[in-house]
Amino acid sequence: MQEDKVTALERQVFDFLGYQWAPILANFIHIIVVILGLFGTIQYRPRYIVVYAVWAAVWVTWNVFIICFYLEVGGLSKDRSLLTFNLSQHRSWWEEHGPGCLHEGAATAGLGAVHGQSLVVGAGCAMAYSYMETLHSGLQILLALLGFVYGCYVVSVLTEEEDSFDFIGGFDPFPLYHVNEKPSSLLSKQAYLKRKSQNLIPTITGDFNTASLKDI
Repeated sequence: MQEDKVTALERQVFDFLGYQWAPILANFIHIIVVILGLFGTIQYRPRYIVVYAVWAAVWVTWNVFIICFYLEVGGLSKDRSLLTFNLSQHRSWWEEHGPGCLHEGAATAGLGAVHGQSLVVGAGCAMAYSYMETLHSGLQILLALLGFVYGCYVVSVLTEEEDSFDFIGGFDPFPLYHVNEKPSSLLSKQAYLKRKSQNLIPTITGDFNTASLKDI
């Protein structure tokens, strides 16, 4: 879960730089749920871990959508402003700052050729920005699947521990009595007390009759 949180923070930074508002919101929710899952693991709270496991499945679905979006699968187009809620024309920070992208000298409008460099989108990039986003989403899918499996395992272990604790009398108000006393010893004690009471009744009756005769 810790690696999942670190990679989510890294992705959140680049989404902020690219003004990708939908991924920013999704990353924020993901970070909160990961923290909740870590808290549940440390404090032995299975319900929190179940919430994380359910969200991990949703997170996988979201990243599959991101991959389809950037690879233009299923009629989706990466040129649409879907991830920015139509608030800006930005598509991805990696579009202009991908690995190997070069700055070429170009005259800036209104400033002539005196001032510097403007970035030519996609010039000399070693990898297209759509593939960079796909790699990020693929990494998130892998970590989410590992987190889902780990969460299910932890929930099963905690549930088994709670069941075994209940079975040995963990919530019994007199656990030591039931654990230490064996059924055979309890039965023998009951038989002994019964025989003792039966022997005591004739003795008391005989003493009472003797005392009555003396009084007469």
